[in-house]
Amino acid sequence: MACSLSDAGYRISEIVFSRGSRSARQARRLARTLGAAAVSSDQPALSGQIVWICVPDSQIRNVAVLLGRTGHWKNRIVFHSSGALTSDELRPLEQRGAATASVHPMMSFVPGVFPSLKDVPFAIEGNRAAVRAAQRVAGDLGGHPFPLAKRDKAAYHAWGAFVSPLLVSALATAEQVAHAAGIKARDSRSRIAPIVRQTIENYIQRGGSAAFSGPIIRGDAATVRKHLKVLAGIPEAREVYVALARSALRYLPSRDRKLLALVLK
Repeated sequence: MACSLSDAGYRISEIVFSRGSRSARQARRLARTLGAAAVSSDQPALSGQIVWICVPDSQIRNVAVLLGRTGHWKNRIVFHSSGALTSDELRPLEQRGAATASVHPMMSFVPGVFPSLKDVPFAIEGNRAAVRAAQRVAGDLGGHPFPLAKRDKAAYHAWGAFVSPLLVSALATAEQVAHAAGIKARDSRSRIAPIVRQTIENYIQRGGSAAFSGPIIRGDAATVRKHLKVLAGIPEAREVYVALARSALRYLPSRDRKLLALVLK
């Protein structure tokens, strides 16, 4: 996030780290890269007009309380990046005069990977001044800001869970099935790459119904029975298969739904 902001023309003045944490060295390295100062969270002399809190959800309020004990917050803007929690987590800073918002990019962030934020949607909610600032920042990053009501944040985040971490979970489960077919995990990943990419592209371009293929859309109960039989030796994979197959019967086209529903019981 900091690198993307810097590339978009924002000056990063401070990178804050927790004293004694493993992130301190990373913060110092990032600060050197950006020409910023690395400062400890117990003495956070922050000069930026916008402060963006990017910490685990459980720590957001603690950080807000800690920051609220020092400095001048009136007319400053504070974001947090949680997809599940609302801007209410920043109330300690709001009470000190800050404008606050939750600003969540719908993107996967994993160590060692620096994804572009171009065309990434940013879900935003908070008070008016902070929302306006967040919309401007998201736009400068090349993203697409959109408003999200506080009451909808949990559902929004669950949606994101389905399309990224749980998608990875489904693929990791598939590796176990590949193993049952005598295929190693590394080979599994390389061999499924074309079909995974095409499936995602089909879904994005054409939607679920037009992208759906395989035995369920054909109503091929005999093949589904064979799948379930071989998956009996991998109980967790069988549970995932049945759950997703039942979901397909509900939301996607299929022949012989009643027969397939019986097979999946």
